[in-house]
Amino acid sequence: MTSEAITVLGLGNLGRAVAGTFLVNGYPTTVWNRSAARAAGLAEAGASVASGVGEALSGADLVVVVLLDHLAAQEVLRGVDVRGRALVNLTSGTPEEAREMARWAAENGAEYLHGAVYAVPQTIGTAESSINYSGSSAVHERWRKSLASLGKVTYLGEDAGLASGYDVAILAGMYGLLGGFLHGAALARAGGIEVGELTPRMLSWLTDLQPALVTFAGEIDRGDFAAGESSLAMNQTGLAMLIRATEAQGVPFAALESFKELVDVQVGQGRGGESLARVVESFGVVSQRGARG
Repeated sequence: MTSEAITVLGLGNLGRAVAGTFLVNGYPTTVWNRSAARAAGLAEAGASVASGVGEALSGADLVVVVLLDHLAAQEVLRGVDVRGRALVNLTSGTPEEAREMARWAAENGAEYLHGAVYAVPQTIGTAESSINYSGSSAVHERWRKSLASLGKVTYLGEDAGLASGYDVAILAGMYGLLGGFLHGAALARAGGIEVGELTPRMLSWLTDLQPALVTFAGEIDRGDFAAGESSLAMNQTGLAMLIRATEAQGVPFAALESFKELVDVQVGQGRGGESLARVVESFGVVSQRGARG
């Protein structure tokens, strides 16, 4: 056992995995959850179960928050004495919510580090788990070894919103990919194709696209879209065909129409010969159109 006392607030699937990993690694661990029944297995493993949040924090050096959302974290911590504590918040939220929590922590005498988890609960504490952090460099340095027991640690900087900034961008890509896969699966079924037969071919094609994403990233960061190897006009035509095909098969997908609208904006501005990556410039334009009705 180490002398570093850790408290975990929230015992959903992820919270239980976090607390269990600390226990396995020899950290004295106190846990709290609104429903105390969730702590039963952890108590058997050696955790101390607090009856209230104040009690849970009373002897803690490090407090790890793993709750449903930002509002739940605010509610649980409101009115609790966090002075002198290191707060690590693994609760999902927006970049501004993370910054708001960091400001609240500073006003109440605590140091704050925000984390974005890239793992399912059963992989916490293994090489398959990684967590990005941003916020207090002092908390990161002081507790790096303890946090590393949960998964690979990547520190992004002092801005508490950075970890969430990366997270929402990555999750947007993830859900776009999942939506595309499920739409493809629906199209396959409509065409009498087994999804199990489709998937390896789709994975092969998506893997082959990885270099294009790196190229697009460079074009976006430089603001130079002149190369146009995958031109806007070519993709506009391809999307129009794909939309017709999906409608004909009875499985249209609004995301395709929305993406084509983004392409249409750039082509309409005379940039059809430029790279598809220039679509990144359309997002604000289209959202403003929607706001005007």
